[in-house]
Amino acid sequence: MSIAREELRIGGIPALVLGEPSNQVYLYVHGQNGNKEEACGVAESLQRYGCQTLSLDLPGHGERADEMPFFDPWHVAPELAAVMRFAEARWKGISLFANSIGAWFGMLGLRGKRLDRCLFVSPVLDMKRLLQKMMGWADVSEERLRQERVIPTDFGQTLSWEYWEYAASHPITAWESPTEILYGGSDALIDRDTVEQFAQRFRCGLTVMENGEHWFHTQEQMDFLHRWLERSAAANGTQTR
Repeated sequence: MSIAREELRIGGIPALVLGEPSNQVYLYVHGQNGNKEEACGVAESLQRYGCQTLSLDLPGHGERADEMPFFDPWHVAPELAAVMRFAEARWKGISLFANSIGAWFGMLGLRGKRLDRCLFVSPVLDMKRLLQKMMGWADVSEERLRQERVIPTDFGQTLSWEYWEYAASHPITAWESPTEILYGGSDALIDRDTVEQFAQRFRCGLTVMENGEHWFHTQEQMDFLHRWLERSAAANGTQTR
């Protein structure tokens, strides 16, 4: 399916608007190693339900690959708040689609906003707990991290005391927007009970693909994701195509 595409910049942030003109939009927030273009497949499905998709490159990704040091919540959350203000001026209804850490960034940046609907795939919902897990993998104590401030790991992530302090002081304590979550039962990064507890606490729908992973990438996993997306979008929109 071909899809209309508009390239723009929002306060200098490279962004795409995908889909036919509509008064409804999904803000697409990618995860680590993602980019704004990955929204195209999702946008094709959302277009059938009368929604456009607004996707952007986060710092260190896509056209902003040279901004890697700024892929952190204290930079990303204010950017998402600014993008939300842009969206509010252009669209009547705004929803959120977010992958992995993009969900955490989205909940921080859009805190207090009432969104029409949220669709989360493999979402990071409790960053403090995730960091504790990574610290365990690296055999790094909280005290050592406090003293050394920054510690590289052999699994590609850098542990940061500043990041730890931010995560510890910014838990997600309120989330009122209607939300559907897709979780892979074989996700090695996000614990299942974290997702289940979040879904119960904030009355979210939860779909589990038992042989799904954190990164949905096989044909079977992608087919499952798109079926979930179609059901979730259909529950919140009118099919137009």
